[in-house]
Amino acid sequence: MRFLMLFFIFVAQYGFASEPSVSKGRLERLADFSSKFVPARHVDVWLPPGYLKSKRYPVLYMHDGQMLFDATKTWNHQEWQVDEVASALIESQAVVPFIVVGVWNGGENRHSEYFPQKPFEALSEAQQAAEYQKRRSADQRLFATRVYSDDYLAFLVRELKPYIDSHYATDAEESYLMGSSMGGLISWYGMLEYPDVFKGAACLSTHWPGSFSEQNNPAPDAFIAYINQNIARLSGHKLYFDHGTVTLDAMYPPLQSQVDNLLKRRGYPESSWLSLQFEGADHSEKAWAARLDVPLRFLFAKPQPD
Repeated sequence: MRFLMLFFIFVAQYGFASEPSVSKGRLERLADFSSKFVPARHVDVWLPPGYLKSKRYPVLYMHDGQMLFDATKTWNHQEWQVDEVASALIESQAVVPFIVVGVWNGGENRHSEYFPQKPFEALSEAQQAAEYQKRRSADQRLFATRVYSDDYLAFLVRELKPYIDSHYATDAEESYLMGSSMGGLISWYGMLEYPDVFKGAACLSTHWPGSFSEQNNPAPDAFIAYINQNIARLSGHKLYFDHGTVTLDAMYPPLQSQVDNLLKRRGYPESSWLSLQFEGADHSEKAWAARLDVPLRFLFAKPQPD
């Protein structure tokens, strides 16, 4: 029984290692991509229909890469349907063709990789210690190790992106981030840390609490303070937020409103950011797949002729 329990925990954290299938476009796996910053992990690169080496494509770096393409390979039998949604938008000419780089998460280290590090380190020592004591469940700590999201971003920027740009037909100046939940946190944080590298971030069901407790939780204020201190680093960058209203997403509306009010107060250009609520949407890959076309249109809309 214990073996089965550990097996299901492993699958929930890591997904199935076999390569996913896609219905449109082409998928190439960079197996066990090594790094001096973070543990090695798979990276799945999706090339759009009609991909040509002679062209140049913007690149979308997506977190939780094992959950993007094939529900038969994921722990909960759900997926983002990235290949289906992106292909339909590209073929209808609603967006420019783009490449997706699906970066697998660090399994049990996921929370430590995705929790924005500088806001965490801005907490007092006592607050940090309290965060490290929090648990996901009776059998699992929230943080398996120290927060090291700065190292995760260094892996993306200094190791993975140069590889992608040298091996695929990319427009190196047009790179974007996308993720959900904790992946939403690391997406806006990554853009603010590297505004010269990433031109936009799409943050779905952003997990503003940082943990699963609402009382005496210092994380949201630390996130907002960091955004306020660094928003001036952005210039024309695209910033997308959304959330549902049920299950875990029910925690997000008041916190997202604080972020929206900050952007308005700081005069961030209305044409460069979008924040949406999806009534009745829950916290799941199915919900994110159902509205994936919205952030993709926002990031990659095809320019309209004058």
